[in-house]
Amino acid sequence: MEYNEVMKFALQKGFYFPSCDIYSDKSAGFWEYGPLGVNFKNNFIDLWRSELIRRDEVLEIDGSQIMSKSVFTASGHLTNFADPIIKCKECSSTFRVDKLLMEKINININENEPLQKYDEIITKNNICCTKCNGKFFNSSRFNMMFSIGIGPENEVAYLRPETCQSIFVDFPRLFKTMRGKLPFGIAQIGKSFRNEIAPRQSILRLREFYQAEIEIFCNPNNFNSFTKFSQVANTTIRLYVDNKTKTMSCKEAVDSKIIPNIFIAYYIGLLTEFYAKTGIDMSKTRFRKLSDDEKAFYSTSSFDFEVKTAVGWLELVACNYRTNYDLIHHANVSKENYYVLDGEDKIMPHVFEISMGIDRSLYSILEHSLKNDSGNKRTLLALQPYLSPIYVGVLSLLKKDGLEEKTNEIYTQIKKKFTVFLDHAGTIGRRYRRLDEIGAPFAITIDYQTLKDQTVTMRMRDNMNQIRIQISEIEKFLTTNILIPHNAIKSKYPR
Repeated sequence: MEYNEVMKFALQKGFYFPSCDIYSDKSAGFWEYGPLGVNFKNNFIDLWRSELIRRDEVLEIDGSQIMSKSVFTASGHLTNFADPIIKCKECSSTFRVDKLLMEKINININENEPLQKYDEIITKNNICCTKCNGKFFNSSRFNMMFSIGIGPENEVAYLRPETCQSIFVDFPRLFKTMRGKLPFGIAQIGKSFRNEIAPRQSILRLREFYQAEIEIFCNPNNFNSFTKFSQVANTTIRLYVDNKTKTMSCKEAVDSKIIPNIFIAYYIGLLTEFYAKTGIDMSKTRFRKLSDDEKAFYSTSSFDFEVKTAVGWLELVACNYRTNYDLIHHANVSKENYYVLDGEDKIMPHVFEISMGIDRSLYSILEHSLKNDSGNKRTLLALQPYLSPIYVGVLSLLKKDGLEEKTNEIYTQIKKKFTVFLDHAGTIGRRYRRLDEIGAPFAITIDYQTLKDQTVTMRMRDNMNQIRIQISEIEKFLTTNILIPHNAIKSKYPR
């Protein structure tokens, strides 16, 4: 499915749309989720909690989105969190230099290169402004932090550019109050803010976006005795190393030293199993091992989980071994004690990070799930049932002879436990198609036979099969067929 088709679909169905869209002065990079989008996002987050948080006994917090200047002095964001930019002398348009060079002369240059190198390439290739063909000033760096003023004194603070810093700040308190033991996982999901230079492509690059981050605090001396690795040792993963994709088990990846240890391999295995349950085509995914000049300044080992989409390979998750960089710097600036006991060892824990982009993940799932079913003349959003924004449609065959009243009764009965859509309008075929388009895996039709024997027609979205079941069985059917597969009972009703 092409990007423009996915976008058109999402806008038409109200999954998401630009913020302040009725005004001409709206800013790029801010998008909003509509009712279907909110349900879809919440179901994705439920899957994240089930498969990565509860399964691994990770603690979840909800930190402030506004944080003090000291936090970002310690983290290094005030000095290192900047992109290279260049400004036109004629029209004052600003461009991100590395993206401009890729667009104009197809050079893939790292964003952390010295500014002088950008200027030399621009001069050598006579690159001009794409808007007015003017010449450029020398390149510079632009810090992407959103600063704000607090109170009448306008005290400087910042909107968080990532959710993890409050986890690092709160670690000593949480480790103590929750009686922590290494490895010790803390997670947070919420909004982060980055003042992107030129955000494009809807929810793929935003200034206000959702992140789900997990920080696992660990003792690096105990990696070889990490017993949980056996759970994923045979899980097949796809790794992109030295410009080649290699498919192997987690154990083989460690044995070949592509992944440095079983601790990191365990979480890469978990992520693979998680995304396999989202409906993304896993043959179009990879963990790309980052080179030394690509890694973040705080990371010694990095893997990006990427998925192939209509716009190219898209990074969904950054996996970074941050060592104890963050804790050391917060300890130095705050004077807080970050050392903990692990058995007989007193250590400053190291951290492995799983930083997930929610918005990009949702787009990728939509693209991989949206299909043109030309044989049946329908648009089909083949989402996993537990991710669908609407679980079931409740439809009356006709609005007369007591069918409307019986339909409303069944709708009222099940809507407290399931996300249900009630529809009386139009032909039954057209209503089925509307449900197929928004990903509802099931549809219940109330007809004249319902009034005789208390049965309904249950229609399956993917193969359009229909069965008759008792009204009293509806709740059990939906529970069995919509549960996340980690907990699901095998259904006796094949879809």
